[in-house]
Amino acid sequence: MANTYHKVYLQTIFAVKYRRAVIHKDWKPRLFQVLGNLIKENECKPILINGMEDHVHCLLGLTPKISISNLLQSVKSKSSKFINETNLTPARFEWQSGYSVFSYSRADLDRVSAYVANQEEHHKTKTFREEYIELLKEFVIEFDEQ
Repeated sequence: MANTYHKVYLQTIFAVKYRRAVIHKDWKPRLFQVLGNLIKENECKPILINGMEDHVHCLLGLTPKISISNLLQSVKSKSSKFINETNLTPARFEWQSGYSVFSYSRADLDRVSAYVANQEEHHKTKTFREEYIELLKEFVIEFDEQ
């Protein structure tokens, strides 16, 4: 085949180190814009970015030109640098070293987009831990509850 065709949709989730609730509502939109630009910088397509004070969800289209681990390493390190250089937090900001990635079909995008868009409402009834464990179970991923 002479051409490369692809459609890979992912939801990534990563948390602030120690799950500290430091992403402030006043600069959260700016952070999400930076995350979107960093995703684009890696030739991927940001679809929707949202989150809470302690974690972020990114729904995106992945290019085959970059690995998931390289994409997230770039996005997380450069966004941490942005937060620290602009002094958005009183203490040094860091993301946790890990992350989660879940893949979806085109048919799932509306449902997943609504889920990502409604994080504030969703977290009125569920903690991040409860949300995270549900996703791991939905995708049949073995995990340590500790």
